[in-house]
Formats: sequence, structure tokens, C-alpha cells
Amino acid sequence: MIHRIIENQILETLDHVPSITITGPRQSGKTTLVKNLLPEFSYFNLEDPELRTFALTDPKGFLKTAGQKAIFDEIQHVPDLFSYIQVEIDKTGQNGMYVLTGSNNFLLMERISQSLAGRVSIFHLLPFSIQELNPGYEVSTEEIMHRGCYPRIYDQQVNYQQWYSDYITTYIERDLRSLINIGDLSVFRQFIRLCAARTGQLINLSAMATEIAVSYQTIKRWLSVLEASYLLFVLNPFHKNLNKRVVKSSKIYFYDTGLLCYLLGIKTPEELMFHYLRGSIFESFIISEIKKSVFNLRIQAEFSFFRNLTGNEVDLIIEMPGIVKVVEIKSGKTINPQFFKGINFWYKNFGDSQSFVIYAGDETQFRSDTSVLNWRLTENIVN
Repeated sequence: MIHRIIENQILETLDHVPSITITGPRQSGKTTLVKNLLPEFSYFNLEDPELRTFALTDPKGFLKTAGQKAIFDEIQHVPDLFSYIQVEIDKTGQNGMYVLTGSNNFLLMERISQSLAGRVSIFHLLPFSIQELNPGYEVSTEEIMHRGCYPRIYDQQVNYQQWYSDYITTYIERDLRSLINIGDLSVFRQFIRLCAARTGQLINLSAMATEIAVSYQTIKRWLSVLEASYLLFVLNPFHKNLNKRVVKSSKIYFYDTGLLCYLLGIKTPEELMFHYLRGSIFESFIISEIKKSVFNLRIQAEFSFFRNLTGNEVDLIIEMPGIVKVVEIKSGKTINPQFFKGINFWYKNFGDSQSFVIYAGDETQFRSDTSVLNWRLTENIVN
């Protein structure tokens, strides 16, 4: 079993709060994590129709059966249970009572804000990080980007191309229907692939709407659904202390590049090596890895990018308490002076920051003003 970095944070937090919620994409390992980490807790999977009916029709009896140390998996299926959990927490005043998990961030956060505000601590669990996988064999960036990092692929040694096909089918045909009413699911499939083709690029929602013949508001709503399901995330432009000569559009990236490669129809790691979107896929891979570190260590951080109208840009800006970190992400395997162009522009215009170049090669250099890291060391950026 591969241990998760977030484990210690969960155990420490349970000593100080009545409940925790762990959210993240389907198949990111939430159930395996909590069952192995907390064997003394009773476990209830609320995707089970019988258990769900019990919880819906007799929530007080259900919580009495569960006891005061319980895991409720996929709790968004029983939204009314949150209010009864609140009553139990307030009645006992104990810490470490309940662990809630769910793969729909929108539904979870809505119910938590209504019933459990101040009584729950939120964790985000993404698929394995490079640091967690720590492969003991030589693996290329193309191999790991193409395979992706979902636990089932490593635990079960499955055919990962088929697994991603099933994953998308299950997501669209089951989870999606609980979020929005879509008449033609094939159009939504087109939308997901359209997002994949625009990874790392400035997005124009109106143009996307025109391309698949739906409204602008529909595209906006669908994008928020993909975010809530942890399939992709939006990176907004850096906006503090800037004049008007900057781009205002956002970028989209996928949390898992294995899923991204599947959506793009990239069949092999070798094909990825020469794909026209390789640079954008590598950006998606690295930014997602940094997000995993932030979530696993529970660091307060805001992510953005900078680009002005004359083409100067910085791939990633991370604002943390008391410090700003700027990151250039390069898919080349040889360190090149051009790697530092964006960082040099940033220094000249916005002052000193902690800066990094992370690239697809193997060397690491610590220069006077910038750390050059190989792709295996993304955790060093936020640690």
C-alpha cells in the first residue's frame, strides 16, 4: 500500500475538531485512506442503496447505529444527514467524531456551510503525487504523464487506457446527472474534449459555446461542474498592482494528465513526446503536482499566472503568507537561457520574489536568484 502524505495532517486535525471532510475526485483514494488510517471507526458507504435509505428515512437511528466514531463515505447522497450530524456534535462536544468524504465539492461545501460551519475541517485528496509514488525505477516524464496518477492504475495494474474510458463514461452517465440536467450527453463529451484541447491556453467561453452550439451560460455552468468534480481547475491571471495592459482571460488545466492524454487521443508515451500540446500537458502536470503539495501540507496559497499584451509571461505565481513565488515551467530536457526570460521580466517590473524554473530534464541547479529543479522535485517549491 502506498501511504499518503496527508495522513499525519488528518490524524493531528482529528484531535482538535469534531469532524473532518475529505473531498476530491472519484477514485483518488479517499475510501482506502480513511479505512486504513482509522480502523477503529465504523464505516458506511452511502452509495449503498440500503444504507442510503436507512439514513434518509431514519437519520437519528442511523447515527445511533454508527456510533460516535464513524466514516460516512459519499455523504452528498444524503444531504439531510448534515443537520443531524450537527446536533450530535453540539450535544456531545467531542472531537474526532465523524469523517465525511465526497467526490462532489459543490454539493459538499453547500451543505457544510449550511450545517457544519465551524465544526469541520476540510481536506482535499488528489491522485498520487510524484513524491508518493517515488518510483524506484527509471521512468520518463512522458511515461508518468501518459499513465497518470490515479491509485487504481497502480494498485490493480489495470489497462489504464481502458480504465480512463470507463472513468469518463461512469462520470458522465452517473455523477453528471446528479449535478445538472443534460439532454444530450454526447454534447457534454464534446465539451470535455474541447477543454482538453485548450489545456494551458487562454480560454474564450463564447468561442467554445459557438463551437459546440450551446449558450455561453451553459459553457460557464458546465465548466464549474468540471471544477467541482475535480477533473480540471481554472488558473486566473495575476491582477494585483498591474496596469490595464494585461490579459484578463483565464487558463484551464487538468488535475491528471493521464486522463488528459486519454481525452486528447494520445495512445502511447512515445506519441506524447512529439505531440503539439506536450508543453501544455507538462504545465498541467507540474501545476497539478504543486497543488497536491499545497493540499497535502494544508498550505494557504493562491495560484495565478501573468501575461501582458506584449507577450511577457510567467507560468505560475504562488502567493503564500509573507512570500510570493514565481515559477517557470519548461518541457525541454536541457536547461536553456530562454527558460529565465519570464522570471527576469518579473524581477524588473515587480521586485524580488522567490523564483523557480522546473523542467523535464534531470539536473538541479541552485543559482543566486533562481532554483532550477527537475520535474521530480516539485514539492520543493512549497516546502
